[in-house]
Amino acid sequence: MIVIIGDSPNYIAAIQERKACVFIKMKIFLLPIITIVGLCGLLRAEDSGKHLFILSGQSNMARFKPALWFTPGITEALGAGNVIVSFHAQGGQPISKWYKEWKSGKGETDPAAGKIYDAMMEATKAKMDGKKIRTITFVWMQGEADSKAKNSDVYLAGLNGLKKQLEKDLKRTDINFIIGRLSDSGFYRRRDKKRVENPHWEEIRKAQQAFADASQQAVWIDTDDLNGEKNALHLIKPEGYSKLGERYVEAARKLVKENIK
Repeated sequence: MIVIIGDSPNYIAAIQERKACVFIKMKIFLLPIITIVGLCGLLRAEDSGKHLFILSGQSNMARFKPALWFTPGITEALGAGNVIVSFHAQGGQPISKWYKEWKSGKGETDPAAGKIYDAMMEATKAKMDGKKIRTITFVWMQGEADSKAKNSDVYLAGLNGLKKQLEKDLKRTDINFIIGRLSDSGFYRRRDKKRVENPHWEEIRKAQQAFADASQQAVWIDTDDLNGEKNALHLIKPEGYSKLGERYVEAARKLVKENIK
């Protein structure tokens, strides 16, 4: 028998050999566990589903470019591969082009009610096809046309109706809503920028706030500082839309995090 004592070369070599053997055995033992844990993590990420964002509205949404001002930020916040963005907007259109059961205060209807909504949903469902959806957030920027048509008295009913319509078609009652509130543009006369009274514009702004304030899954975004010194109808491009995008992303991130299941 050989006895190895102290700091002799044989002693050190034996210790190093023993450590190497222990490390190899531990690696062999842990490798399957690490593999299983890793696969479980991937499965959980896949099973949890994706976050769907639907952006729609009239001119200030139509001029907005999600690929520049929304998708990169929300992807960074929620993770690459976890986000689906659907975008469909058209300038100059009233809420009746989305809400199919819209009626004016006098009981009038729109023969083309829901036309834009149908196109929006067709594009959205194509992007959803075959994917598990974890959360849905609807981003809305609209209202100028309804103010011009003096239909502010039914605007809140239109928003609530649109909400129920989305819930029915998407089979969800947990949809998040982000409302880009009308800017202060309507309070300034175009020819000389003099401030004027505009009760319909004001009522639609109030309706948008009331809609958002009524739910923990809805927020409204202030845009009064994004349309420049002349208080233009459209936001300043690109700075105004870029800042709006940042606000959309922050609001969306918070809504998703706070209401995720």
